[in-house]
Amino acid sequence: MSLSRSPSPVPGGGWSSPGLNISTSGRSSPTRGYSASGTPVMWESARLKTGYPSFSTQRNNGFFSRHMRNISSSLPRFSSSLPHAEKEKEKEKEKEQLSRGRWSVRSVPLLGRLRGIMGRMGKKMKIRLLILLMLLLSIIIFYTTPLVYHWRRTSWLGGGQKFVIILAANVGGGVTEWKGAREWAIERDSVRNKKKYVARWGYELEIVDMSMKKRYAHEWRESWEKVDFIRTSLRKYPKAEWIWWLDLNTFIMEPSYSLQDHIFNKLENHVYRDINEYNPLNISHPLTEPHLDAVSQSPVGDGNANSVNLILPQDCSGFNLGSFFVRRSPWTDRLLDVWWDPVAYEQKHMEWEHKEQDALEQLYISQPWIRKHTAFLPQRMINSFPPGACSENGNDTRIHYDQRDRDFLVNMAGCEWGRDCWGEMYNYRELSYYLNRSLWERFKEDLIALIWFKITGRKVKL
Repeated sequence: MSLSRSPSPVPGGGWSSPGLNISTSGRSSPTRGYSASGTPVMWESARLKTGYPSFSTQRNNGFFSRHMRNISSSLPRFSSSLPHAEKEKEKEKEKEQLSRGRWSVRSVPLLGRLRGIMGRMGKKMKIRLLILLMLLLSIIIFYTTPLVYHWRRTSWLGGGQKFVIILAANVGGGVTEWKGAREWAIERDSVRNKKKYVARWGYELEIVDMSMKKRYAHEWRESWEKVDFIRTSLRKYPKAEWIWWLDLNTFIMEPSYSLQDHIFNKLENHVYRDINEYNPLNISHPLTEPHLDAVSQSPVGDGNANSVNLILPQDCSGFNLGSFFVRRSPWTDRLLDVWWDPVAYEQKHMEWEHKEQDALEQLYISQPWIRKHTAFLPQRMINSFPPGACSENGNDTRIHYDQRDRDFLVNMAGCEWGRDCWGEMYNYRELSYYLNRSLWERFKEDLIALIWFKITGRKVKL
């Protein structure tokens, strides 16, 4: 076997194979060597040709030499001999050194962070975000601020200015000029209930004093003032189309129902013109006198909802004026004049137990022109009774309040005659609140309060 290619020493030092010359003098590169033919071998040229990196066992220039300092500086230091105060100072110094030169979220102001986020967004995402913010701002402004009252009043958005609610209060204390705590509480709750309702839908509220006043030298006409107040309100609110009269002992149970959606947007579907559908007074209808025109002889009049100027509910005794509507029209002006006629009052007031209510019934029976423009609503749409009213024949689904159907309004009619007016008002007020709670209120009262009661055994009102 030929050994001509094996490494062998040569005269003058060095090896015939490059890379095997190791110097003991401490230099990082071997001395000059020679090949078998005597040609000197240069270390740098050989290294470039072979591609082998240089290395040396004498100096620590490898991975650990480059990174040992960084690794050791990041390791925690322990010194049990230092006092507590000096240890705390050392910790603070270490924290300062670690945070020095590093990017921190806390050091960037909020505006800068927002700018950075917006800068990374695309154009389409910015437009979508802008539309979403504008939508949320509009909802907050128009539904949770007092502006809701003003925009719902406009004719092209809500039309609330067309409706005026007249609430019959007892500001002066009534006939005896005295009110106890219960009477004040009833008035307070009733007034607050109507104020919240008109603020939500943009209606007008007129609170009038129904205390007994002397109109003529020979009479006291208590409760007849409603005719005068209706006339005054029509003059005071020239843009009003409908007047809604409410007695003091009434409570709006469903404030989320607007009058437009509940009744007037589809008036022809809710009212009935033929009193024979529900006729507790047994009034003969229609009139059959030969001299009357076809509309007067028709049980439904002209059948047009736009010709209705007076809307009434009926209870077990007949017409009920605790809650009714009257429309601005020449017909209404004529009705108010005849209704207030002192001559008719002088002749009939001893027979009219229910005063102005009986007077209106008499006018409906005897005057054909009144029937043509009068319509009736089912009582529970605007004037539900509590179980104690009209209870001679038990509960009547046509008259009495039903929680399952979420009736619009309750009228505690006749509560001053043997019933507890304040007790009924309080119960219906609490029921209305319970039925119309928000999601947050339901969460607090149905879950949090229940858990608290289970834990502590005490009831809490959140």
